[in-house]
Amino acid sequence: MQALEDLPHVMGDDGQFHAQDEAVDLSGTTTEAWIALGFFWVLGLTVLYQFVTRYVLNDSAAWTEEIARYLLIATVFIGATIGVAKNNHIQVDFFYRHMPHAMALWLGRIVDVLRIAFFATAVVLTIEMMMKLGNARMTIVDLPMNLVYGVCLVGFAMMFMRSIWVMRVHLRRGYTVLERPESTMEDRA
Repeated sequence: MQALEDLPHVMGDDGQFHAQDEAVDLSGTTTEAWIALGFFWVLGLTVLYQFVTRYVLNDSAAWTEEIARYLLIATVFIGATIGVAKNNHIQVDFFYRHMPHAMALWLGRIVDVLRIAFFATAVVLTIEMMMKLGNARMTIVDLPMNLVYGVCLVGFAMMFMRSIWVMRVHLRRGYTVLERPESTMEDRA
C-alpha cells in the first residue's frame, strides 16, 4: 500500500488546486482524421440547428434531417480510413499465437492482400453504382445523390491506399499486427 506522501499532490499549501495538463501534440494526426473531424463538426452544427428550429422556434427545418444523415455517412466513411491506417480493425489473434511462425506470417500477408482487394472492389462497385444513379436527386434538398456516394468513393479510395501502406509496413518490418497484437503501426522495425 502506498504511503500518503507518495501520492501526487494537487492541492497546494495555499489551498489552491495545482494541476497541469500535458501538452497536446496533434502532429501525428492524419489528413483523413482532420477531414472526418470537419464533417463531424458540420454534422454537429446541423443537428444543433435542427434542435433549435424544432424545439425553440417550433418550426422544424425539413432539410436538416436528410443532410445530417448524409453528413453522418461522410463522417463514417472518411473516419473508417483512420482505422485502416492504424490497422486496428477487428481481428482474432488467438490462433496466430499458437500456429507456426511461417504459417502466421503467410496468413497475415494473405489478410493484407484480401483487405486491399476488398477496398479495390468497393471502389469499383461504388463507381458503377454512381454511374447507374446518373442524375438522381436527394429527397428534400435538390442536390445530386452522387455527392453522397462520391464521399463514400473517396473514403473507399483512401482506405484502399492506406491498406497498401499497411501492407508495405508489414513487409518492411517482417511481421503483421495479427502476429504481434501488442505492436502498433507506429512501431518501427
